[in-house]
Amino acid sequence: MLRFPIFSSLLLAGLLLLAPAAQAARTILVFGDSLSAGYGIRQDASWPALLARRLQEKKLDYSVVNASISGETSAGGRTRIAAALKKYAPQVVIIALGANDGLRGLPVAQLRANLSAIVSSAQKNKAQVLLVGQRIPPNYGAYATEFEKTFGAVAAAHQAALVDFLLAGVATKPQLFQADNLHPTAAAQPQLLDNVWQGLAPLLE
Repeated sequence: MLRFPIFSSLLLAGLLLLAPAAQAARTILVFGDSLSAGYGIRQDASWPALLARRLQEKKLDYSVVNASISGETSAGGRTRIAAALKKYAPQVVIIALGANDGLRGLPVAQLRANLSAIVSSAQKNKAQVLLVGQRIPPNYGAYATEFEKTFGAVAAAHQAALVDFLLAGVATKPQLFQADNLHPTAAAQPQLLDNVWQGLAPLLE
C-alpha cells in the first residue's frame, strides 16, 4: 500500500503561469493545477519548463505553453479549456487536473464528466490528448479507489493517451515534498517529467 505524505492543506493558492511559447511549428499545452504550475519553486524548475528544455535538446519542434493554475479543479478547467484551445491552437494537450477535486471530496461522477468534456474539446480541435492520472491518500477509503479509476476510464472512453500517476516515484518520499507536505520540491520535478514523458513521447513521433 502506498503511503502518502500528510496533506496539511486542502486549499491551494491561485496562481497563473503561462510559459512563453518560443517560435515553434507546434504547441504543447499543459493544462493542470499547482502540481504543474510550479507552486513554491522557481518556475524554470517546474516539470513543464524542464519539458521545454528536453524538447529543445531532442530537437523536437514544439513549444510548451503552461496554462496551469494553482487551486484549479476539473470544473474550473472545463470552463476555460475552449479559450485556451482557441488562443494556442495546440497539437498536444496534457491534462493534469483532478487532484483538487479529490482532496476536497468532490463527486467522482462530476470529475469524470468534467475530464470527459475537456478531452472532447481538445480532440474536436484536432489535438492529441495525454490525460495524467492523480491519486489521493488511501485513507479516503472507497472514494480513493473510485477516484483513481476515473482517469483510466476517461482515457479509454476517448482513446486518449494516459499516464497512470503524475507523482509516481515521488508520493511515497516525504523528502521530495515542500513543508506543506503537498507540493513537490524542485528536486522532484525531473521525476514528474519522466512520468509524463512516458505517455507524451509516443505522441510526438
